[in-house]
Amino acid sequence: MTHGAYKRGGASVGLISDLSDIEAASVLYFRMWFDGPVTQAQVSADIMAVLGQTHGESALRAFDQLCSLCSKYGRRPLMRHSVMCKCLGSDESCFANFIATATDGDHEDAMLIATLFVRGDMAPLIASLAADFGVALKKMRLGASRGMRGVDARPTLH
Repeated sequence: MTHGAYKRGGASVGLISDLSDIEAASVLYFRMWFDGPVTQAQVSADIMAVLGQTHGESALRAFDQLCSLCSKYGRRPLMRHSVMCKCLGSDESCFANFIATATDGDHEDAMLIATLFVRGDMAPLIASLAADFGVALKKMRLGASRGMRGVDARPTLH
């Protein structure tokens, strides 16, 4: 867990295994993206392998912008557990719900959730990016694809 994870957003609220495939993938990719260049390359490889060059680059751009904007305009740093942790932190749970809500097309609720992460004027933009990334995850057919590395068709964590 990151430093101070039990403060504001890091408290364990469940397990990754309790999430839907899209929610779990969004949390695991979120962890990996902020873990550093090696795991960012794994995220890129997973997405590109399944979606191909054009769609993969678009999905990666949306996810990179989403993460960057959350960092730059965040109300506070989002807490995350380590990449291999089976627990789900409260910020991670909120992020998973945010991606799922945006993916389902519930734009107003996605924007409301976005205001928990970033200042209000950035909420529409990150909600749109979350929807784009979530749709890409959906296209990857995470639940049906055994071609991805990892257990339960979830992203790789090595």
